[in-house]
Formats: sequence, C-alpha cells, structure tokens
Amino acid sequence: MRKQIAAANWKMNLTFEQADQLINELLNFSFQLNDNQLVLLGVPFPYLMMAQHHLRLSNGIFVCAQNCASTSNGAYTGEVSAEMLKSMDISFVIIGHSERREYYHENNALLSEKVNKALESKVKPVFCCGEPLAVREGNNQNSFVEQQLKESLFHLSSDQIRNFIIAYEPIWAIGTGKTATSEQAQEMHAHIRNVFAEKYGMEIADSISILYGGSVKGANAADIFGKPDVDGGLVGGASLVATEFQKIINSLKA
Repeated sequence: MRKQIAAANWKMNLTFEQADQLINELLNFSFQLNDNQLVLLGVPFPYLMMAQHHLRLSNGIFVCAQNCASTSNGAYTGEVSAEMLKSMDISFVIIGHSERREYYHENNALLSEKVNKALESKVKPVFCCGEPLAVREGNNQNSFVEQQLKESLFHLSSDQIRNFIIAYEPIWAIGTGKTATSEQAQEMHAHIRNVFAEKYGMEIADSISILYGGSVKGANAADIFGKPDVDGGLVGGASLVATEFQKIINSLKA
C-alpha cells in the first residue's frame, strides 16, 4: 500500500523557541503511526538541525526542507543545495510550492532541475502542482496540472518515479474565500494518477502518494483523506497548532 503522509509546511513562521516548543508538543502526543504512514515536518532552514535532533529517535516522523537549489554548489549566495541537505541527513524536500512559483518565478524547467539535484543527492522530493483561480474558472485545471507534471517530471525513469510524492494545491481555494470540496480533491487526484498511469503504467501510478494541499484542517481532514486517491495532506497554517496537526495525523488512512 502506498504511503499515507501528513506533511507540515511551516513556511516562514515561528521563532527558534516557538519551533522548539511545537516539536516538543507534537512528540508528547501518543499517536501511533502504522508502517504505511509518515509525518514530515517542513521547517525553515535555520531549524533543520534542531528538528533533526528532536526527531532522531522517533519512528515515522522526518524533517523536510522547504526548498533546494537547482545547482550543486558555487557562488549562489543564500541558496541551499540538496547535497547540503543530505549531508545533514535530511531525507525530504518540498519542490515547486505555489508560493515559490508565484513569488520567485520558478517555472517547470527550473523545477525539473531541482528534482534532478534532489534525486542525485538521495533526497526525496515532495513535488507540488496546482492551478490558480483563473485556470479553474476556465475549466482548464486538468491540462494545466498535466503540463506541470510532464514538463518537470516526465524525464524521470520508472524507478525514479516509483513511490514518488506529489502534493496537489488548488491555489484558487487558498485565501480566496472559495472552498474546494473533497469530491473536487478526489477528481484532481484521480486525474493526476491517470496522467502517471498513461506514462509509466498503473502499477507505478498506484505507488505514488498524492497529497492534498488546500487548507487541510482537523475538522475536514478525515473527509478529504477518506477519498480513494487522496493519500494525506500538505498542511500549512493548521500544522502550526500541535493539537490541530495531531487531528490531521490521526485522520490518515490506516
């Protein structure tokens, strides 16, 4: 069975002390993860080693970086390479988040290079895709997301794409007052899985974990995660509240 994943994306939030406290609160909860369940904590770069220290003895909970460079090393002030992440034993990295695409103009070709660098360093990407409001209102969401996937990932081999992690973000449902239903999430997740099946075959497509990133909360997680093609969530604001994130973790499929 493919992995069911609760991935926290803290974005640019929390002081060092607040981050330390939040991790301690999470570790004090008594949730029990099954073999097919993972928890990822996407913390800011300055907190990676602190989080890694806290989680070194935990089972099924891993530190995740929020980004990596498209190059291995060199005169790139402020950048962090996948090789650096691996040297700290960081095993996961978020690539292509909608905010990186929008604010820093990261396109599909650049994200393809980031994916390559992560895989070269044996850091597993959590690759984000999703459509803005205008695309959804034009009913072009399927082709838009398909193009993102094809241009950034379809150069990969079957072995590289097996057990991959995708996070679908309906950007139009984040901070717009509009709400994505669990049925809309399932519809897009099924489409994404079919896109991979057409390229790599259904057996590999069924191994890919597809997370939902549209304002997941403790109150709606069970409904969303209960859909057959939804394998967990990439969680923003709710992951900054320990009790909320615990509810989300507990909503993962067994």
